[in-house]
Amino acid sequence: MSLKSKILRSYFARREAAIDRFRRHPHRVQEQMLRERLRRGRATAFGRQYGLDGVRTAEQFRAAVPVFDYDAYRPFRERMLAGERDVAAPGRVTLFAKSSGTTSDRSKYIPVTRESLWGCHTRGMRDVAALFAAAHPGSRVFEGKTLTLGGTCRREGSVLAGDLSAILIHETTFWSGWFRAPRTQTALLADFDAKCERICRECVGERITAFAGVPSWNLALMRRVLEYTGRSNLLEVWPELSLFVHGGVEFAPYRRSFEGLLPSESMHYMETYNASEGFFAIADDPARDDMLLLLDYGTYYEFRADDRTVVPLEGVVAGGVYALLVTSSNGLWRYEIGDRVEFTSTDPYRIRFAGRTRQYINVFGEEVIVNNTDAALARACARTGAAVSEYTVAPLYMSLDRRGAHEWVVEFDRRPADTARFAAELDAALRAENSDYDAKRSTTLDALRLTVVPSGTFLAWLRRRGKNKVPRLANDRVVAEQIAAAGGVADAAQAGAEACLAH
Repeated sequence: MSLKSKILRSYFARREAAIDRFRRHPHRVQEQMLRERLRRGRATAFGRQYGLDGVRTAEQFRAAVPVFDYDAYRPFRERMLAGERDVAAPGRVTLFAKSSGTTSDRSKYIPVTRESLWGCHTRGMRDVAALFAAAHPGSRVFEGKTLTLGGTCRREGSVLAGDLSAILIHETTFWSGWFRAPRTQTALLADFDAKCERICRECVGERITAFAGVPSWNLALMRRVLEYTGRSNLLEVWPELSLFVHGGVEFAPYRRSFEGLLPSESMHYMETYNASEGFFAIADDPARDDMLLLLDYGTYYEFRADDRTVVPLEGVVAGGVYALLVTSSNGLWRYEIGDRVEFTSTDPYRIRFAGRTRQYINVFGEEVIVNNTDAALARACARTGAAVSEYTVAPLYMSLDRRGAHEWVVEFDRRPADTARFAAELDAALRAENSDYDAKRSTTLDALRLTVVPSGTFLAWLRRRGKNKVPRLANDRVVAEQIAAAGGVADAAQAGAEACLAH
Protein backbone atom coordinates (compact mmCIF):
# COMPACT_ATOMS: atom_id res chain seq x y z
CA MET A 1 0.00 0.00 0.00
CA SER A 2 1.34 3.42 -0.97
CA LEU A 3 1.99 6.21 1.54
CA LYS A 4 -0.93 8.14 0.04
CA SER A 5 -3.33 5.24 0.63
CA LYS A 6 -2.10 4.77 4.21
CA ILE A 7 -2.67 8.46 5.03
CA LEU A 8 -6.10 8.44 3.43
CA ARG A 9 -7.28 5.27 5.12
CA SER A 10 -6.22 6.63 8.53
CA TYR A 11 -8.44 9.67 7.92
CA PHE A 12 -11.26 7.46 6.58
CA ALA A 13 -11.34 5.44 9.82
CA ARG A 14 -11.82 8.61 11.89
CA ARG A 15 -14.59 9.92 9.65
CA GLU A 16 -16.36 6.56 9.59
CA ALA A 17 -16.61 6.79 13.40
CA ALA A 18 -18.12 10.30 13.14
CA ILE A 19 -20.58 9.19 10.48
CA ASP A 20 -21.62 6.25 12.63
CA ARG A 21 -22.32 8.70 15.48
CA PHE A 22 -24.92 10.67 13.52
CA ARG A 23 -26.40 7.45 12.17
CA ARG A 24 -27.04 6.37 15.78
CA HIS A 25 -27.88 9.77 17.29
CA PRO A 26 -29.43 11.85 14.48
CA HIS A 27 -31.64 14.11 16.57
CA ARG A 28 -28.90 14.91 19.07
CA VAL A 29 -26.53 15.83 16.24
CA GLN A 30 -29.15 18.01 14.55
CA GLU A 31 -29.83 19.83 17.83
CA GLN A 32 -26.10 20.48 18.02
CA MET A 33 -26.13 21.88 14.45
CA LEU A 34 -28.97 24.28 15.31
CA ARG A 35 -27.21 25.48 18.47
CA GLU A 36 -24.04 26.11 16.48
CA ARG A 37 -25.88 28.04 13.77
CA LEU A 38 -27.66 30.19 16.37
CA ARG A 39 -24.39 30.88 18.21
CA ARG A 40 -22.65 31.89 14.96
CA GLY A 41 -25.59 33.96 13.74
CA ARG A 42 -26.49 36.07 16.76
CA ALA A 43 -23.91 38.79 16.04
CA THR A 44 -24.94 39.16 12.38
CA ALA A 45 -27.41 41.66 10.92
CA PHE A 46 -29.77 38.75 10.25
CA GLY A 47 -29.49 37.59 13.85
CA ARG A 48 -30.27 41.04 15.21
CA GLN A 49 -33.25 41.52 12.86
CA TYR A 50 -34.85 38.23 13.89
CA GLY A 51 -33.88 38.24 17.56
CA LEU A 52 -31.70 35.14 17.51
CA ASP A 53 -30.16 36.19 20.80
CA GLY A 54 -33.37 35.09 22.50
CA VAL A 55 -33.80 31.85 20.53
CA ARG A 56 -32.81 28.61 22.24
CA THR A 57 -35.09 25.85 20.92
CA ALA A 58 -36.27 24.58 17.55
CA GLU A 59 -39.80 25.73 18.36
CA GLN A 60 -38.61 29.26 19.15
CA PHE A 61 -36.53 29.24 15.96
CA ARG A 62 -39.54 28.36 13.80
CA ALA A 63 -41.59 31.09 15.48
CA ALA A 64 -38.90 33.79 15.12
CA VAL A 65 -37.61 33.22 11.59
CA PRO A 66 -39.78 33.03 8.44
CA VAL A 67 -39.17 30.65 5.54
CA PHE A 68 -37.15 32.19 2.72
CA ASP A 69 -36.82 31.38 -0.97
CA TYR A 70 -34.32 32.91 -3.40
CA ASP A 71 -36.33 36.08 -4.02
CA ALA A 72 -37.23 36.66 -0.37
CA TYR A 73 -33.56 36.33 0.60
CA ARG A 74 -32.50 39.03 -1.89
CA PRO A 75 -31.81 41.87 0.62
CA PHE A 76 -29.29 39.80 2.58
CA ARG A 77 -27.68 38.33 -0.55
CA GLU A 78 -27.22 41.74 -2.18
CA ARG A 79 -25.55 43.13 0.94
CA MET A 80 -23.15 40.19 0.97
CA LEU A 81 -22.40 40.63 -2.73
CA ALA A 82 -21.65 44.30 -2.07
CA GLY A 83 -18.94 43.26 0.37
CA GLU A 84 -20.70 44.09 3.65
CA ARG A 85 -19.48 42.10 6.65
CA ASP A 86 -21.53 40.10 9.16
CA VAL A 87 -24.75 40.15 7.14
CA ALA A 88 -26.11 36.60 7.55
CA ALA A 89 -22.84 34.84 8.35
CA PRO A 90 -19.81 35.99 10.32
CA GLY A 91 -17.26 37.99 8.33
CA ARG A 92 -17.30 38.84 4.63
CA VAL A 93 -18.46 36.32 2.03
CA THR A 94 -16.15 36.31 -1.02
CA LEU A 95 -17.35 33.16 -2.83
CA PHE A 96 -20.68 32.75 -4.63
CA ALA A 97 -21.92 29.69 -6.48
CA LYS A 98 -23.59 30.98 -9.61
CA SER A 99 -26.39 29.26 -11.45
CA SER A 100 -28.81 30.27 -14.16
CA GLY A 101 -31.44 28.06 -12.57
CA THR A 102 -33.43 25.41 -14.39
CA THR A 103 -36.16 27.28 -16.24
CA SER A 104 -34.91 30.87 -16.18
CA ASP A 105 -31.98 32.69 -17.74
CA ARG A 106 -31.55 34.84 -14.64
CA SER A 107 -28.27 34.23 -12.78
CA LYS A 108 -28.62 33.05 -9.20
CA TYR A 109 -25.93 33.71 -6.60
CA ILE A 110 -25.65 31.41 -3.59
CA PRO A 111 -23.18 32.44 -0.86
CA VAL A 112 -20.40 29.97 -0.03
CA THR A 113 -18.58 30.83 3.20
CA ARG A 114 -15.12 29.55 4.11
CA GLU A 115 -16.73 27.60 6.95
CA SER A 116 -19.01 25.85 4.47
CA LEU A 117 -16.22 25.34 1.93
CA TRP A 118 -14.20 23.24 4.38
CA GLY A 119 -16.82 21.94 6.80
CA CYS A 120 -19.45 21.00 4.22
CA HIS A 121 -18.47 20.88 0.55
CA THR A 122 -14.92 19.52 0.76
CA ARG A 123 -15.86 17.34 3.74
CA GLY A 124 -18.43 15.76 1.45
CA MET A 125 -15.78 14.87 -1.11
CA ARG A 126 -13.60 13.37 1.60
CA ASP A 127 -16.53 11.39 3.03
CA VAL A 128 -17.32 9.98 -0.39
CA ALA A 129 -13.87 8.42 -0.29
CA ALA A 130 -14.28 7.32 3.34
CA LEU A 131 -17.60 5.59 2.68
CA PHE A 132 -16.35 3.98 -0.52
CA ALA A 133 -13.30 2.64 1.32
CA ALA A 134 -15.55 1.18 4.04
CA ALA A 135 -17.76 -0.54 1.44
CA HIS A 136 -14.81 -1.73 -0.70
CA PRO A 137 -11.83 -2.30 1.62
CA GLY A 138 -9.78 -4.04 -1.06
CA SER A 139 -10.16 -1.31 -3.68
CA ARG A 140 -7.03 0.24 -5.20
CA VAL A 141 -8.91 3.32 -6.40
CA PHE A 142 -6.88 5.55 -4.05
CA GLU A 143 -3.63 4.55 -5.71
CA GLY A 144 -4.50 6.73 -8.71
CA LYS A 145 -6.21 10.04 -9.44
CA THR A 146 -9.79 11.22 -9.86
CA LEU A 147 -10.54 12.98 -13.14
CA THR A 148 -12.78 15.87 -12.15
CA LEU A 149 -14.69 17.75 -14.83
CA GLY A 150 -15.46 21.12 -13.29
CA GLY A 151 -17.13 24.24 -14.59
CA THR A 152 -15.72 27.75 -14.66
CA CYS A 153 -15.53 30.77 -12.36
CA ARG A 154 -14.27 34.35 -12.54
CA ARG A 155 -13.79 37.47 -10.50
CA GLU A 156 -16.82 39.78 -10.31
CA GLY A 157 -15.67 42.82 -8.42
CA SER A 158 -14.50 41.66 -5.01
CA VAL A 159 -16.04 38.17 -5.18
CA LEU A 160 -15.25 34.93 -6.99
CA ALA A 161 -18.41 33.65 -8.68
CA GLY A 162 -19.12 30.66 -10.87
CA ASP A 163 -19.98 26.97 -10.88
CA LEU A 164 -19.63 25.37 -7.45
CA SER A 165 -17.36 22.69 -8.93
CA ALA A 166 -15.03 25.38 -10.29
CA ILE A 167 -14.95 27.27 -6.98
CA LEU A 168 -14.00 24.08 -5.15
CA ILE A 169 -11.20 23.35 -7.62
CA HIS A 170 -9.98 26.95 -7.50
CA GLU A 171 -9.90 27.02 -3.70
CA THR A 172 -8.32 23.58 -3.18
CA THR A 173 -5.42 23.75 -5.63
CA PHE A 174 -3.09 21.95 -3.20
CA TRP A 175 -4.95 18.73 -4.01
CA SER A 176 -3.98 19.00 -7.67
CA GLY A 177 -1.27 16.63 -8.77
CA TRP A 178 -1.70 14.22 -5.87
CA PHE A 179 -5.40 13.35 -5.86
CA ARG A 180 -6.92 15.02 -8.88
CA ALA A 181 -6.58 15.52 -12.63
CA PRO A 182 -6.44 17.53 -14.84
CA ARG A 183 -4.29 20.50 -13.85
CA THR A 184 -6.16 23.40 -12.25
CA GLN A 185 -5.71 25.70 -15.26
CA THR A 186 -7.23 23.06 -17.53
CA ALA A 187 -10.09 22.20 -15.18
CA LEU A 188 -11.19 25.85 -15.04
CA LEU A 189 -11.16 26.57 -18.78
CA ALA A 190 -14.43 28.17 -19.87
CA ASP A 191 -14.42 26.72 -23.41
CA PHE A 192 -15.70 23.14 -23.14
CA ASP A 193 -14.14 21.98 -26.41
CA ALA A 194 -10.74 23.39 -25.45
CA LYS A 195 -11.07 21.84 -21.99
CA CYS A 196 -11.80 18.40 -23.44
CA GLU A 197 -8.85 18.68 -25.84
CA ARG A 198 -6.48 19.62 -23.02
CA ILE A 199 -7.83 16.86 -20.76
CA CYS A 200 -7.20 14.30 -23.50
CA ARG A 201 -3.61 15.47 -23.91
CA GLU A 202 -2.91 15.66 -20.17
CA CYS A 203 -4.77 12.69 -18.77
CA VAL A 204 -4.63 9.81 -21.25
CA GLY A 205 -1.20 8.89 -19.86
CA GLU A 206 -2.22 9.43 -16.20
CA ARG A 207 -3.21 6.69 -13.76
CA ILE A 208 -6.92 7.55 -13.63
CA THR A 209 -8.85 5.27 -11.27
CA ALA A 210 -12.01 7.36 -10.76
CA PHE A 211 -13.86 10.31 -12.20
CA ALA A 212 -16.47 12.68 -10.83
CA GLY A 213 -19.06 15.21 -11.98
CA VAL A 214 -22.38 15.72 -13.71
CA PRO A 215 -23.26 12.67 -15.90
CA SER A 216 -24.24 14.58 -19.06
CA TRP A 217 -20.98 16.54 -19.35
CA ASN A 218 -18.86 13.54 -18.37
CA LEU A 219 -20.55 11.46 -21.04
CA ALA A 220 -19.57 14.05 -23.64
CA LEU A 221 -15.99 14.08 -22.35
CA MET A 222 -15.75 10.28 -22.40
CA ARG A 223 -16.81 10.14 -26.02
CA ARG A 224 -14.17 12.76 -26.82
CA VAL A 225 -11.51 10.63 -25.09
CA LEU A 226 -12.47 7.62 -27.19
CA GLU A 227 -12.28 9.70 -30.38
CA TYR A 228 -8.86 11.01 -29.32
CA THR A 229 -7.43 7.57 -28.48
CA GLY A 230 -9.25 5.45 -31.05
CA ARG A 231 -10.24 3.00 -28.32
CA SER A 232 -13.58 1.25 -28.11
CA ASN A 233 -14.19 1.74 -24.37
CA LEU A 234 -12.65 3.67 -21.49
CA LEU A 235 -11.13 0.62 -19.80
CA GLU A 236 -8.79 0.35 -22.75
CA VAL A 237 -7.61 3.87 -21.91
CA TRP A 238 -7.60 3.59 -18.11
CA PRO A 239 -7.67 -0.12 -17.15
CA GLU A 240 -7.85 0.62 -13.38
CA LEU A 241 -10.92 2.85 -13.65
CA SER A 242 -13.42 1.59 -11.09
CA LEU A 243 -15.50 4.48 -9.67
CA PHE A 244 -17.73 7.26 -10.97
CA VAL A 245 -18.95 9.73 -8.34
CA HIS A 246 -21.92 11.54 -9.84
CA GLY A 247 -24.53 14.07 -8.82
CA GLY A 248 -26.53 17.05 -9.97
CA VAL A 249 -29.08 15.04 -11.95
CA GLU A 250 -30.77 11.65 -11.72
CA PHE A 251 -28.36 8.99 -13.00
CA ALA A 252 -30.90 6.41 -14.23
CA PRO A 253 -31.30 7.85 -17.77
CA TYR A 254 -27.51 7.71 -18.24
CA ARG A 255 -26.70 4.33 -16.72
CA ARG A 256 -26.91 2.23 -19.88
CA SER A 257 -24.67 4.66 -21.76
CA PHE A 258 -22.06 4.53 -19.02
CA GLU A 259 -22.22 0.75 -18.84
CA GLY A 260 -21.53 0.64 -22.58
CA LEU A 261 -18.47 2.86 -22.19
CA LEU A 262 -17.29 1.02 -19.05
CA PRO A 263 -18.07 -2.69 -19.61
CA SER A 264 -16.90 -4.06 -16.26
CA GLU A 265 -18.64 -5.62 -13.27
CA SER A 266 -15.95 -3.98 -11.12
CA MET A 267 -17.16 -0.49 -12.05
CA HIS A 268 -18.94 1.27 -9.19
CA TYR A 269 -21.34 4.23 -9.36
CA MET A 270 -21.72 6.40 -6.28
CA GLU A 271 -24.41 9.07 -6.09
CA THR A 272 -24.01 12.31 -4.16
CA TYR A 273 -26.33 15.20 -3.42
CA ASN A 274 -24.04 18.22 -3.57
CA ALA A 275 -25.96 21.41 -4.29
CA SER A 276 -24.75 25.01 -4.26
CA GLU A 277 -26.49 25.38 -0.89
CA GLY A 278 -24.65 22.45 0.70
CA PHE A 279 -23.49 18.85 0.50
CA PHE A 280 -26.49 16.91 1.76
CA ALA A 281 -26.27 13.17 1.10
CA ILE A 282 -24.09 10.30 -0.13
CA ALA A 283 -24.97 6.79 -1.31
CA ASP A 284 -23.17 4.88 1.45
CA ASP A 285 -24.52 1.39 0.79
CA PRO A 286 -23.85 -0.15 -2.66
CA ALA A 287 -26.77 -2.55 -2.16
CA ARG A 288 -29.27 0.35 -1.96
CA ASP A 289 -30.48 3.01 -4.39
CA ASP A 290 -30.85 5.82 -1.85
CA MET A 291 -28.47 8.13 0.04
CA LEU A 292 -27.50 8.72 3.64
CA LEU A 293 -28.53 12.19 4.85
CA LEU A 294 -25.43 13.95 6.21
CA LEU A 295 -26.21 15.42 9.61
CA ASP A 296 -22.94 16.89 10.95
CA TYR A 297 -22.04 19.22 8.07
CA GLY A 298 -23.06 22.49 9.70
CA THR A 299 -26.60 22.24 8.28
CA TYR A 300 -29.86 22.16 10.23
CA TYR A 301 -32.65 20.58 8.19
CA GLU A 302 -36.37 21.21 8.02
CA PHE A 303 -38.92 19.75 5.63
CA ARG A 304 -42.13 21.13 4.14
CA ALA A 305 -44.94 18.71 3.39
CA ASP A 306 -47.49 19.30 0.64
CA ASP A 307 -49.91 20.77 3.17
CA ARG A 308 -47.31 23.52 3.85
CA THR A 309 -46.54 22.13 7.31
CA VAL A 310 -42.83 22.45 8.12
CA VAL A 311 -41.32 19.78 10.38
CA PRO A 312 -37.82 19.08 11.74
CA LEU A 313 -36.00 15.83 11.00
CA GLU A 314 -37.82 13.88 13.70
CA GLY A 315 -41.15 14.85 12.09
CA VAL A 316 -40.63 13.10 8.73
CA VAL A 317 -41.97 9.66 7.87
CA ALA A 318 -40.61 6.98 5.57
CA GLY A 319 -42.26 7.28 2.16
CA GLY A 320 -42.97 10.99 2.63
CA VAL A 321 -41.93 13.53 0.00
CA TYR A 322 -40.86 16.95 1.29
CA ALA A 323 -39.44 20.24 0.08
CA LEU A 324 -36.01 20.76 1.64
CA LEU A 325 -35.23 23.76 3.87
CA VAL A 326 -31.74 24.42 5.22
CA THR A 327 -30.16 26.63 7.85
CA SER A 328 -26.50 26.36 7.04
CA SER A 329 -22.95 27.62 7.46
CA ASN A 330 -23.38 29.29 4.06
CA GLY A 331 -25.38 32.02 5.79
CA LEU A 332 -28.75 30.64 4.71
CA TRP A 333 -31.63 30.64 7.20
CA ARG A 334 -34.73 28.45 6.80
CA TYR A 335 -33.97 28.62 3.09
CA GLU A 336 -36.10 26.55 0.72
CA ILE A 337 -33.63 25.43 -1.93
CA GLY A 338 -36.24 24.30 -4.47
CA ASP A 339 -35.64 20.53 -4.22
CA ARG A 340 -37.94 17.75 -3.09
CA VAL A 341 -36.67 14.62 -1.35
CA GLU A 342 -38.32 11.33 -0.53
CA PHE A 343 -37.42 9.59 2.73
CA THR A 344 -36.79 5.90 2.20
CA SER A 345 -35.74 5.23 5.81
CA THR A 346 -35.71 6.99 9.17
CA ASP A 347 -33.23 4.61 10.88
CA PRO A 348 -30.85 5.83 9.65
CA TYR A 349 -32.24 8.77 7.67
CA ARG A 350 -31.97 8.04 3.96
CA ILE A 351 -33.38 9.98 1.02
CA ARG A 352 -33.85 9.99 -2.72
CA PHE A 353 -33.92 13.12 -4.81
CA ALA A 354 -37.55 13.57 -5.92
CA GLY A 355 -37.19 16.52 -8.28
CA ARG A 356 -37.41 20.28 -8.16
CA THR A 357 -40.35 21.89 -6.42
CA ARG A 358 -41.06 23.77 -9.64
CA GLN A 359 -40.35 20.83 -11.96
CA TYR A 360 -43.51 18.82 -12.24
CA ILE A 361 -46.43 18.50 -14.63
CA ASN A 362 -49.88 19.17 -13.29
CA VAL A 363 -51.61 20.78 -16.26
CA PHE A 364 -54.39 18.19 -16.31
CA GLY A 365 -54.41 17.16 -12.63
CA GLU A 366 -51.93 14.34 -13.22
CA GLU A 367 -49.34 15.50 -10.64
CA VAL A 368 -46.36 13.80 -12.30
CA ILE A 369 -42.96 14.36 -10.64
CA VAL A 370 -39.43 13.54 -11.73
CA ASN A 371 -39.01 10.27 -9.88
CA ASN A 372 -42.15 9.03 -11.72
CA THR A 373 -40.71 9.85 -15.14
CA ASP A 374 -37.21 8.55 -14.32
CA ALA A 375 -38.61 5.24 -13.10
CA ALA A 376 -40.91 4.89 -16.13
CA LEU A 377 -38.07 5.65 -18.51
CA ALA A 378 -35.78 3.08 -16.87
CA ARG A 379 -38.50 0.43 -17.22
CA ALA A 380 -39.16 1.24 -20.89
CA CYS A 381 -35.44 1.12 -21.68
CA ALA A 382 -35.06 -2.24 -19.93
CA ARG A 383 -37.96 -3.71 -21.89
CA THR A 384 -36.84 -2.46 -25.30
CA GLY A 385 -33.04 -2.50 -25.04
CA ALA A 386 -32.89 1.28 -25.52
CA ALA A 387 -30.60 3.78 -23.78
CA VAL A 388 -31.72 7.38 -23.35
CA SER A 389 -29.07 10.03 -22.78
CA GLU A 390 -31.42 13.00 -22.20
CA TYR A 391 -35.11 13.85 -22.09
CA THR A 392 -37.61 16.55 -21.20
CA VAL A 393 -41.39 16.42 -20.93
CA ALA A 394 -43.93 19.13 -21.68
CA PRO A 395 -47.71 19.30 -21.98
CA LEU A 396 -49.61 19.28 -25.27
CA TYR A 397 -52.55 21.46 -24.36
CA MET A 398 -56.18 20.60 -24.99
CA SER A 399 -58.10 22.25 -27.77
CA LEU A 400 -61.70 22.11 -28.94
CA ASP A 401 -60.98 19.07 -31.09
CA ARG A 402 -58.07 17.45 -29.25
CA ARG A 403 -57.47 15.97 -25.82
CA GLY A 404 -54.33 16.83 -23.89
CA ALA A 405 -51.17 14.73 -23.78
CA HIS A 406 -47.54 14.76 -22.69
CA GLU A 407 -44.79 15.22 -25.25
CA TRP A 408 -41.48 13.52 -24.47
CA VAL A 409 -38.51 15.03 -26.31
CA VAL A 410 -35.88 12.29 -26.18
CA GLU A 411 -32.28 11.84 -27.27
CA PHE A 412 -31.25 8.20 -27.56
CA ASP A 413 -27.79 6.88 -26.93
CA ARG A 414 -29.02 3.54 -28.25
CA ARG A 415 -32.24 3.61 -30.25
CA PRO A 416 -34.86 0.90 -29.79
CA ALA A 417 -35.64 -1.33 -32.75
CA ASP A 418 -39.25 -0.16 -32.64
CA THR A 419 -39.84 3.45 -31.57
CA ALA A 420 -43.60 2.96 -31.37
CA ARG A 421 -43.18 0.06 -28.97
CA PHE A 422 -40.82 2.14 -26.83
CA ALA A 423 -43.44 4.91 -26.59
CA ALA A 424 -46.12 2.37 -25.66
CA GLU A 425 -43.91 0.83 -22.96
CA LEU A 426 -43.08 4.27 -21.61
CA ASP A 427 -46.71 5.30 -21.40
CA ALA A 428 -47.67 2.04 -19.69
CA ALA A 429 -44.82 2.37 -17.22
CA LEU A 430 -45.81 5.92 -16.31
CA ARG A 431 -49.38 4.80 -15.76
CA ALA A 432 -48.08 2.12 -13.39
CA GLU A 433 -45.91 4.64 -11.54
CA ASN A 434 -48.53 7.37 -11.07
CA SER A 435 -52.18 6.64 -10.36
CA ASP A 436 -53.24 10.23 -11.12
CA TYR A 437 -51.70 10.02 -14.59
CA ASP A 438 -53.34 6.64 -15.08
CA ALA A 439 -56.74 8.08 -14.15
CA LYS A 440 -56.33 11.04 -16.49
CA ARG A 441 -55.26 8.71 -19.33
CA SER A 442 -58.63 7.06 -18.99
CA THR A 443 -60.47 10.38 -19.25
CA THR A 444 -58.80 13.57 -20.45
CA LEU A 445 -55.34 12.58 -21.71
CA ASP A 446 -54.24 10.86 -24.90
CA ALA A 447 -51.18 8.62 -24.85
CA LEU A 448 -47.84 10.35 -24.71
CA ARG A 449 -46.18 11.60 -27.88
CA LEU A 450 -42.53 10.80 -28.49
CA THR A 451 -40.29 13.25 -30.38
CA VAL A 452 -36.77 12.01 -31.12
CA VAL A 453 -33.94 14.51 -31.54
CA PRO A 454 -30.42 13.80 -32.89
CA SER A 455 -27.42 13.00 -30.72
CA GLY A 456 -25.84 16.14 -29.26
CA THR A 457 -29.01 18.24 -29.32
CA PHE A 458 -29.37 18.55 -25.54
CA LEU A 459 -25.69 19.27 -25.04
CA ALA A 460 -25.88 22.06 -27.61
CA TRP A 461 -28.88 23.52 -25.76
CA LEU A 462 -27.04 23.35 -22.43
CA ARG A 463 -23.95 25.06 -23.83
CA ARG A 464 -25.88 27.88 -25.46
CA ARG A 465 -27.64 28.69 -22.20
CA GLY A 466 -24.74 28.11 -19.82
CA LYS A 467 -26.59 25.39 -17.89
CA ASN A 468 -25.52 21.98 -16.65
CA LYS A 469 -28.96 20.50 -15.98
CA VAL A 470 -31.83 19.78 -18.32
CA PRO A 471 -35.27 20.61 -16.83
CA ARG A 472 -37.04 17.26 -16.95
CA LEU A 473 -40.61 18.49 -16.46
CA ALA A 474 -42.40 21.76 -17.10
CA ASN A 475 -45.96 23.05 -17.19
CA ASP A 476 -45.20 25.05 -20.33
CA ARG A 477 -43.60 24.25 -23.67
CA VAL A 478 -40.70 26.72 -23.67
CA VAL A 479 -37.82 24.30 -23.03
CA ALA A 480 -39.29 21.46 -25.10
CA GLU A 481 -39.73 23.69 -28.14
CA GLN A 482 -36.23 25.16 -27.76
CA ILE A 483 -34.68 21.70 -27.63
CA ALA A 484 -36.77 20.35 -30.50
CA ALA A 485 -35.74 23.37 -32.58
CA ALA A 486 -32.08 22.84 -31.67
CA GLY A 487 -32.23 19.51 -33.50
CA GLY A 488 -32.36 21.28 -36.86
CA VAL A 489 -35.05 21.55 -39.50
CA ALA A 490 -34.18 18.33 -41.34
CA ASP A 491 -33.90 16.30 -38.17
CA ALA A 492 -37.10 17.82 -36.84
CA ALA A 493 -38.87 16.67 -39.97
CA GLN A 494 -37.53 13.15 -39.43
CA ALA A 495 -38.53 13.25 -35.79
CA GLY A 496 -41.99 14.39 -36.81
CA ALA A 497 -42.31 11.42 -39.10
CA GLU A 498 -41.29 9.16 -36.24
CA ALA A 499 -43.49 10.87 -33.66
CA CYS A 500 -46.02 8.40 -32.51
CA LEU A 501 -48.90 7.95 -30.14
CA ALA A 502 -48.53 5.04 -27.76
CA HIS A 503 -51.68 2.95 -27.49
